[in-house]
Amino acid sequence: MPKQAIEAPDARILSALQQDGRLTNQDLAQRVGLSTSPCWRRVHQMEDAGLIQGYRAILDRQKIGLGVLAFVRVKIDSHSEDEARKFEIDVQRLDRVIACYSIAGSADFLLQVVARDLDDYADFAMAVIRRLPRIKEMETSFVLKEVKPLSGLPIEASS
Repeated sequence: MPKQAIEAPDARILSALQQDGRLTNQDLAQRVGLSTSPCWRRVHQMEDAGLIQGYRAILDRQKIGLGVLAFVRVKIDSHSEDEARKFEIDVQRLDRVIACYSIAGSADFLLQVVARDLDDYADFAMAVIRRLPRIKEMETSFVLKEVKPLSGLPIEASS
């Protein structure tokens, strides 16, 4: 997908919304230096274009009882497009897999997984992930400390 040109006002809007998606249109307009009507129009245009895909609350995973964060590298048996797609469909059904990426390198997929504790992760890994069809190999890396969790994407205006 080609990169979409982002004008300076839109870049300011996107940055502000990534910091606080609950800003009222009036507060957003004031923060980015626009009047309310043009600000509202720009936000809706970016939503319609798919640049803004939604709004979410960011939760503290530890405070909701998910103390373990792990990355699981998975190799699958077959590299056919059909087999990879079946794996992707299976993984999308797993709530504890909070992100999944098809990757290049020593593995085929990288899964981001949450669990209550190490025993809970072990149960999930052995009873669910390991049992998925087409898995040839898996390797887990546990997060010891979140140094810089996802906080938003860098936004640059087009020249």
